[in-house]
Amino acid sequence: MLRPGETTPVHVHPWPSVLYVLSWSDFVRYDADGNVLLDSRKQGNAPTVGSAIWAGPLPPHRASNVGTSDLHIVAIEFKSMAPASLRMG
Repeated sequence: MLRPGETTPVHVHPWPSVLYVLSWSDFVRYDADGNVLLDSRKQGNAPTVGSAIWAGPLPPHRASNVGTSDLHIVAIEFKSMAPASLRMG
Protein backbone atom coordinates (compact mmCIF):
# COMPACT_ATOMS: atom_id res chain seq x y z
CA MET A 1 0.00 0.00 0.00
CA LEU A 2 1.21 3.48 -0.85
CA ARG A 3 -0.25 6.33 1.20
CA PRO A 4 -0.69 9.87 -0.17
CA GLY A 5 2.69 11.55 -0.57
CA GLU A 6 4.67 8.30 -0.25
CA THR A 7 7.15 7.04 -2.85
CA THR A 8 8.48 3.52 -3.31
CA PRO A 9 12.18 2.80 -3.68
CA VAL A 10 13.42 1.99 -7.18
CA HIS A 11 12.47 -1.59 -8.03
CA VAL A 12 11.70 -3.81 -11.03
CA HIS A 13 8.86 -6.12 -12.10
CA PRO A 14 10.52 -8.56 -14.53
CA TRP A 15 7.37 -10.64 -15.10
CA PRO A 16 3.94 -9.85 -16.55
CA SER A 17 1.20 -9.60 -13.95
CA VAL A 18 -2.44 -9.05 -13.19
CA LEU A 19 -3.07 -6.16 -10.81
CA TYR A 20 -6.11 -6.33 -8.52
CA VAL A 21 -7.29 -2.92 -7.29
CA LEU A 22 -8.11 -2.78 -3.57
CA SER A 23 -8.04 1.04 -3.46
CA TRP A 24 -7.03 3.65 -6.01
CA SER A 25 -5.19 6.94 -5.99
CA ASP A 26 -3.41 8.89 -8.69
CA PHE A 27 0.29 8.13 -9.01
CA VAL A 28 3.32 9.00 -11.09
CA ARG A 29 5.78 6.31 -12.17
CA TYR A 30 9.39 7.44 -12.73
CA ASP A 31 12.32 5.60 -14.25
CA ALA A 32 15.51 5.12 -12.22
CA ASP A 33 16.78 8.51 -13.48
CA GLY A 34 13.64 10.40 -12.40
CA ASN A 35 12.02 10.73 -15.84
CA VAL A 36 8.22 10.38 -15.86
CA LEU A 37 7.10 7.08 -17.38
CA LEU A 38 3.40 7.35 -16.54
CA ASP A 39 1.11 9.87 -14.86
CA SER A 40 -2.22 8.22 -13.99
CA ARG A 41 -3.95 11.61 -14.06
CA LYS A 42 -3.42 11.67 -17.84
CA GLN A 43 -4.77 8.16 -18.46
CA GLY A 44 -8.50 8.94 -18.46
CA ASN A 45 -10.81 6.96 -16.21
CA ALA A 46 -9.38 5.47 -13.03
CA PRO A 47 -9.90 1.76 -12.48
CA THR A 48 -12.67 0.85 -10.07
CA VAL A 49 -12.08 -0.98 -6.81
CA GLY A 50 -12.32 -4.70 -7.47
CA SER A 51 -11.15 -4.46 -11.07
CA ALA A 52 -8.19 -6.28 -12.57
CA ILE A 53 -5.59 -4.77 -14.88
CA TRP A 54 -3.05 -6.55 -17.08
CA ALA A 55 0.52 -5.23 -16.78
CA GLY A 56 3.61 -6.22 -18.69
CA PRO A 57 7.08 -6.37 -17.17
CA LEU A 58 8.41 -3.03 -15.90
CA PRO A 59 12.02 -1.84 -15.93
CA PRO A 60 13.59 -0.16 -12.89
CA HIS A 61 11.14 2.45 -11.59
CA ARG A 62 9.65 4.09 -8.52
CA ALA A 63 6.08 5.25 -7.93
CA SER A 64 4.77 8.27 -6.03
CA ASN A 65 1.21 8.55 -4.75
CA VAL A 66 0.17 12.05 -5.86
CA GLY A 67 -3.49 11.57 -4.95
CA THR A 68 -5.46 11.93 -1.75
CA SER A 69 -6.26 8.24 -1.07
CA ASP A 70 -4.29 5.08 -0.41
CA LEU A 71 -3.09 3.22 -3.51
CA HIS A 72 -3.42 -0.48 -2.72
CA ILE A 73 -2.81 -2.97 -5.50
CA VAL A 74 -2.19 -6.72 -5.33
CA ALA A 75 0.11 -7.94 -8.11
CA ILE A 76 0.02 -11.57 -9.23
CA GLU A 77 3.11 -12.22 -11.34
CA PHE A 78 3.26 -14.87 -14.05
CA LYS A 79 6.80 -16.12 -13.72
CA SER A 80 6.26 -19.08 -16.08
CA MET A 81 5.65 -16.52 -18.85
CA ALA A 82 9.03 -14.89 -18.27
CA PRO A 83 11.89 -15.34 -20.72
CA ALA A 84 14.02 -18.38 -19.90
CA SER A 85 16.89 -16.12 -18.82
CA LEU A 86 14.74 -14.76 -15.95
CA ARG A 87 13.22 -18.03 -14.76
CA MET A 88 14.32 -19.42 -11.44
CA GLY A 89 14.78 -23.06 -10.60
